[in-house]
Amino acid sequence: MNFVGLDHLGWPAAVMVTLAVFMWLLSVKLRDVSIVDSAWSIFFLLFALVFAWRLGDRSPATLAMLALVAAWALRLSIYITWRNHGHGEDRRYQAIRARNQPNFEFKSLYLVFLLQAVLAFVIAMPLLPALNGARDANLLTWMGMVVALFGLLFETIGDAQMARFKADPASAGQVMDRGLWRYTRHPNYFGESVFWWGVWIASASLGGAWTVFSPVLMTFLLLRVSGVPLLEADLKQRRPAYAEYLRTTSSFVPWPPKR
Repeated sequence: MNFVGLDHLGWPAAVMVTLAVFMWLLSVKLRDVSIVDSAWSIFFLLFALVFAWRLGDRSPATLAMLALVAAWALRLSIYITWRNHGHGEDRRYQAIRARNQPNFEFKSLYLVFLLQAVLAFVIAMPLLPALNGARDANLLTWMGMVVALFGLLFETIGDAQMARFKADPASAGQVMDRGLWRYTRHPNYFGESVFWWGVWIASASLGGAWTVFSPVLMTFLLLRVSGVPLLEADLKQRRPAYAEYLRTTSSFVPWPPKR
C-alpha cells in the first residue's frame, strides 16, 4: 500500500472545507442549496491541484492527470450551472429543505455542503497514489487515464445530446431515446462511473489498489442513492411514456434496446 503523501492531505481538506462554507453562505443569501451541485466537481479539482502543489511534482503523468481532472471538473460544473440557471432550487433540495425545518439554513451547512465536501474528499483518494507516484508511471497508468478519458467523453456526448433534445420545442413532453440515450438511460452517470474507475486503474498501477472504495462508492451513489433512483422517480411521475423507456432500455451499462 502506498500511503506516502498523507502528511499533505490537510491542505486540500482545508481548501475544500473553505469552498463548502463559502457556497453555504452564498446559498443562504440565494435561498438555493442546489448550487452545491455546481461545486461538487470543483472539490475534486481543488484536491488535485493543492495536493500536486504540495508535492511539487511536474512529471508528464502528473500534468496529464491534473489535465484530466480539470477537464472533467470544469466541464461538469459549467454544464450544471448552465443547466440550472434561472430554474430556482432543484426539487430534490426543496424536499430536503421541507424535511429539515426549522432552521434548515443552518442545518444545510452540514447536511448538504460539508457532507458533499467529505464525500468528495473520500472519492478523490485514488488521486493520492496517482499523483504521488506519477514519476514511476507505467503502461497501466496511462491505460487508466485512457479509460478515464473515455468516460469523460461518454458523459460529455450524452449531456450534449440531452441539451440539444431539450432545446428543441418539438421534444416537449417526449422521452429522450436517441444517440447514447438509446443504449443506456443514463450515459452521463455511466461515463462518470467509468471516469473514476479509470482514475483508480491509474492509481492501482502506482500502489493505490487500496483506494478501490472510491469508484465503488461513486458507482453506488449514482446507481442507488443520488443519481438513478431520484431522477427516475421524478420522470415516472411527470412523463407516462417513460415507463416504456424503462422497459426497453438498459439502466446503466450501454446495451442494445429490447424489442
